Amino acid sequence: MKKILLISTGGTIATKKTDHGLTPQLTSDEILESVPQVREFCQVTPVQLFNIDSSNMQPENWVRIAEKIQETYDQYDGFLITHGTDTMVYTAAALSYLIQNSPKPIVLTGSQKSLSYRDTDARINLSDAFTYCCSQEACGVHIVFGGRVIVGTRARKIRTKSFDAFDSINYPAVAAIRDGKLYYYIRETIQPGGPRFQLKLCPDVFLLKLVPGMDAGIFSYLQDRYQAVVIESFGVGGLPAYGAFSEGIQKWIDSGHFVVMATQVPGEGSDMEVYEVGYVSKKQYHLMEAYDMTTEAALVKLMWILGQTRDREVLRQMFYQPVQADILTWEEEQ
Repeated sequence: MKKILLISTGGTIATKKTDHGLTPQLTSDEILESVPQVREFCQVTPVQLFNIDSSNMQPENWVRIAEKIQETYDQYDGFLITHGTDTMVYTAAALSYLIQNSPKPIVLTGSQKSLSYRDTDARINLSDAFTYCCSQEACGVHIVFGGRVIVGTRARKIRTKSFDAFDSINYPAVAAIRDGKLYYYIRETIQPGGPRFQLKLCPDVFLLKLVPGMDAGIFSYLQDRYQAVVIESFGVGGLPAYGAFSEGIQKWIDSGHFVVMATQVPGEGSDMEVYEVGYVSKKQYHLMEAYDMTTEAALVKLMWILGQTRDREVLRQMFYQPVQADILTWEEEQ
């Protein structure tokens, strides 16, 4: 029988009503008690790491979760993290970089409705997550939610209320769970050597969404506060070509800062060389591009890389090195 560590961090699944709205209050023991049937196929040890709304989740919390897994890695066959849905994809991406090549599953789940509600989706998500954790072929970091198993670097929350809250972006879900049965679409493999823990992050990465007429002074404002910026451009990717904006990008790069270009469009990724406004900027500033990566994964990957190096070429190489299927078109940059 598999041994699973249940790590509770709060989120909607753990909330109760208060006069000021839902607030995380349920403990890891109470969460486990809601799915007594899982004890028939696994031994579960509950632990309460935090009890916070996921809007309050910080990079230091991601590191603490990874540290807890590292501390207990040899004692358990899998790890299940209950988490709020609003920032779950950031935590899943972070754990994918902090803990690479794990032959044991590291799974995140939660719910759109509180476990204290009768019509909650919490119990089925918990049961499905335990089912995946106990699969012989389960490995790496995934979100299990709404009957789907999604790679941690590919998930995005696409609905605020519906039970099928998450989608897999530019990559298929690896499995589905129906009536407690697991059906694989993709068989994942782990390289020899076991897990690699790299638990340093630099949170000084900003996400900038372009809007028409944006003041280029934003780069001067950010310069003393952040080391890198992920720019969500329009469509397949392009920077405004008017003078002030170009000057702002140039000063940002000349001061030793980093830029990764992404897209505001959820599906199909970026391709800056399609239009002149993207092609010229990419060549002139030697910009990195996220391609088919999610914005969330690109941002967190930069945090992880900057925790290790500030060398521009090393950073570029690391960014385009695939980690748990986070990028498929990296060959174009080699």
